[in-house]
Amino acid sequence: MPSLPIVTDFLRTDEARFAQLPDFPYSPHYTVVGGLRIACIDEGPRDAQAVLLMHGEPTWSYLYRKMIPVLLQAGYRVIAPDLVGFGRSDKPTHAADYSYLNHVLWMQAWLEARELQHLTLFCQDWGSLIGLRLAAAAPQRFERIVLANGGLPTGTTALPTAFKIWRAFARYSPWFPIGRIVKAGCADGLTPQAIAAYDAPFPTRRHRLGARLFPSFVPTTPNDPERARNEAAWEVFKRWDKPFLTLFSNRDPVTRGGHRIWHERVPGAQGQAHAVTRGAGHFLQEDRGAEVAAAVAAFIRATPVSPAPSPSPARP
Repeated sequence: MPSLPIVTDFLRTDEARFAQLPDFPYSPHYTVVGGLRIACIDEGPRDAQAVLLMHGEPTWSYLYRKMIPVLLQAGYRVIAPDLVGFGRSDKPTHAADYSYLNHVLWMQAWLEARELQHLTLFCQDWGSLIGLRLAAAAPQRFERIVLANGGLPTGTTALPTAFKIWRAFARYSPWFPIGRIVKAGCADGLTPQAIAAYDAPFPTRRHRLGARLFPSFVPTTPNDPERARNEAAWEVFKRWDKPFLTLFSNRDPVTRGGHRIWHERVPGAQGQAHAVTRGAGHFLQEDRGAEVAAAVAAFIRATPVSPAPSPSPARP
């Protein structure tokens, strides 16, 4: 297994920037891995079924503020980490410290340090590229998976034009307004207060380095360095008998229709109450957060934990 990257040069966003966030009263919990402090929201009973909410690019755990109350009301424990470079988590200052593999390794170490078990994974965007790798590497930690507007590309199939435009914008645009970028991915838009909340973790250009780089890490060619590891993860999911649900939206130009391959290949996806969320854009957590959370809660209730053995983990 590749070694955990250790980072010593990083930025830490001033906590004052997170004061009085609208509809997000949750206190962060911190875990240090690889020299970096990773933040997460951890709410609800510690002995309850745990739901792990993995955000993507360029958001942070604030993305889940509409889902968290619904899941808590249903009686679940809710855990929402901020990926390295995002939210309240530390932000490496050197581009060389960022890579797809490093992000997987950081989050694997975080998962192990917090000793999380019996998880329901909800993942979207980069939360899926990383979260699905976590599940494939340690399937014994996960009881079920909900995939929304995401996937696990290997670089062997063409990606949509909309993604290529986004990747070019992230690479070349001198202007990178994160809150407005998130707004553009929402069918219903965002309030000025929500835009400011998405901007809060990124006060300077240096703080935004990870958000700038993420689109370039998506495997888009057969010679991508993460192709083999993603293909190994796919082999795990081809044997995945645990419950697997897709909740994609109909107004996302990047991932629309991406649920079909999971229905075809994943045994645990058979017979589940898959749904296409109408009227939602890429960030369906914003457009239809309460509705999506209710679907996750219903999925958990309908698929009680079984003693079936986990698939064999993916080899690193």
